[in-house]
Amino acid sequence: MIRTVESEPHASAPVLAAYSYCETVTGQQARNFAYGIRLLPTPKRRAMSALYAFSRRVDDIGDGALASEVKTARLQDTRAMLSRVRDGAVAEDDTDPVAVALAHAAATFPIPLSGLDELIDGVLMDVGGETYETWDDLKVYCRCVAGAIGRLSLGVFGTEPGARGAERAPEYADTLGLALQLTNILRDVREDAEGGRTYLPADDLAKFGCSAGFKGPKPPEGSDFAGLVHFEVRRARALFAEGYRLLPMLDRRSGACVAAMAGIYRRLLDRIERDPEAVLRGRVSLPGREKAYVAVRGLSGLDARHVTRRTVRRRA
Repeated sequence: MIRTVESEPHASAPVLAAYSYCETVTGQQARNFAYGIRLLPTPKRRAMSALYAFSRRVDDIGDGALASEVKTARLQDTRAMLSRVRDGAVAEDDTDPVAVALAHAAATFPIPLSGLDELIDGVLMDVGGETYETWDDLKVYCRCVAGAIGRLSLGVFGTEPGARGAERAPEYADTLGLALQLTNILRDVREDAEGGRTYLPADDLAKFGCSAGFKGPKPPEGSDFAGLVHFEVRRARALFAEGYRLLPMLDRRSGACVAAMAGIYRRLLDRIERDPEAVLRGRVSLPGREKAYVAVRGLSGLDARHVTRRTVRRRA
């Protein structure tokens, strides 16, 4: 069983200012993520914003226009900051608010900080121009950049005392991260192609005649682009189904947070499935009212109860 720390260590003015900075970054740059963490109590929401702000810094380095050797150096600098956090060497008056907030969060919750090392490893794959021949290859990358975030988040959420099967919670959190990342990859397929990146496995692209890539609003001539998208959607749905088994293991508000974030991405997947070529025309997104509905559904516990009933039926 994974337990969170129930009482938050005293937060000084510098620490509160650092958290405020991280929450601002989260609110401005991660609307889907921010929608979910609003449902958390303050200590958990702050810790999640610290994790996001660190992750955003790493992603921004990888996505920037700097030369690859400069990106690599900056990522190693970020890893050195993480080492200072891990060693308890970040003072509350440190000039880096992300380091201050992350250090406080790590002192408050049993966050597996090695997951942030994995994130850096994944972004280094991007910097190196890594491509993926098979789904098994792509899973390694997805586990670094998204599965690790699921496991880090679980360190903040914890599991409910006596939750059945809680020893598998990190596995389910990891799988849910894979589902979110595969949805991201489908949504951003044209944007990534314009940036010179291809994430979908080469053998999947070849199977559906899409090896030429996606650099315009139309699929490659003669390809079965819809077939490719529907194939990847089915893969993502299977990952969601497995990852959702985490929900009954969480307390109500943590479960609502996960259900809201995952629910938004599941609905994105629905839209992509209905109109596969939409991802080539522009960015697929949900309106605010639909995100609000997903959040309310998460708070109601509908998703967690559905998963629980389905699991009980399987055991019967």
